[in-house]
Amino acid sequence: MATVKKIAEELGLVVLAGAAETDHEVKGGYIADLLSCVMAGAQPDQLWFTLQTHLNIVAVASLLGIAAIVVTEGAVIPQETIDKAEQEGIPLLLGTDPTFETVVKLAKSGLL
Repeated sequence: MATVKKIAEELGLVVLAGAAETDHEVKGGYIADLLSCVMAGAQPDQLWFTLQTHLNIVAVASLLGIAAIVVTEGAVIPQETIDKAEQEGIPLLLGTDPTFETVVKLAKSGLL
């Protein structure tokens, strides 16, 4: 079973919020920066890979039952977004690699 925690460790992602929820099983992933695309295409229990960092990403993730938000490229995440993710119990992860490289590493890991 691939969990948010295992994937974060494998990819070297930093857990900024929602650490208590990182035992959640992950069943796939979705990559998009447009919230409308995420709303239309993402599924519950997926990782959402994005460059977006504003507060609304937490609301979308919560509404859809996203397993975790993965912000890539070392994007600066506002404290209000981190605080809201913690409050909502949404794991918010940060990586330094580009989105493509992050997803390739995940695919090669065999976790999903």
